Amino acid sequence: MRAGGAFDGFSQKSLDFLRELEANNNKPWFEEHKHVYRDFLLQPMQRLVADLSDFMLTIDPYFETAPAVGKTISRIYRDTRFSKDKSPFRSSIWFTFKRPSAEWQDAPAYFFELSPRSYRFGMGFYSASKTTMDTFREMIDTRPDEFRRAISFYPKQRYFTVEGDRYKKVLDPEKPADILEWYQRKNLYLVCNRAIDHRLFSPELVRDLTEGFGLLADFYRFLLSIKEKKGAGFHETGRRH
Repeated sequence: MRAGGAFDGFSQKSLDFLRELEANNNKPWFEEHKHVYRDFLLQPMQRLVADLSDFMLTIDPYFETAPAVGKTISRIYRDTRFSKDKSPFRSSIWFTFKRPSAEWQDAPAYFFELSPRSYRFGMGFYSASKTTMDTFREMIDTRPDEFRRAISFYPKQRYFTVEGDRYKKVLDPEKPADILEWYQRKNLYLVCNRAIDHRLFSPELVRDLTEGFGLLADFYRFLLSIKEKKGAGFHETGRRH
């Protein structure tokens, strides 16, 4: 069943729950407060996803947009099997808009994440492989005009900064500084980091996310073409083997 939408903001109880979960990260406490999680975190997140879904499908009609845990919305339960941290619950909640894929770490995705003391949103790779980032650099080298068009929004906007670990050694000294900002990355995403503010508690958040995500659409499609290029077996000229 699809949640109804009409997001009207998170609340102070949303943040209070996350902060208290940090201090009481155990199953008895969570079970006692599960109704708070449902009413003040999960349901507002479902409404937010539902309100954004139609717009996000104009960016990519193959996005998963169901406002459900395990589809677009993160699970509150942590997978502790391979982690030193055995805390059973996450103290943040997020959504992603991405294409369903077994290799989702190497595919671009949009995201929004709410933590106890901040929130953030953006788009990029969760954990891109070296092969993906090498292909990204190859595309900058072989399609420089296309890349410039895809990032033309960046100097004129107020939302996002480029983040992701960088190589210390300059990979191509002939590249201008504004291109090296992207070219040097081991992983890559654009993010808007915000302290808790009034917009989080109002429908204005939908407008911010719609405007911000729309700015990233051309660059999203450029990153998406990396995965398509890897799977198609192209030479640097763009011709198939």
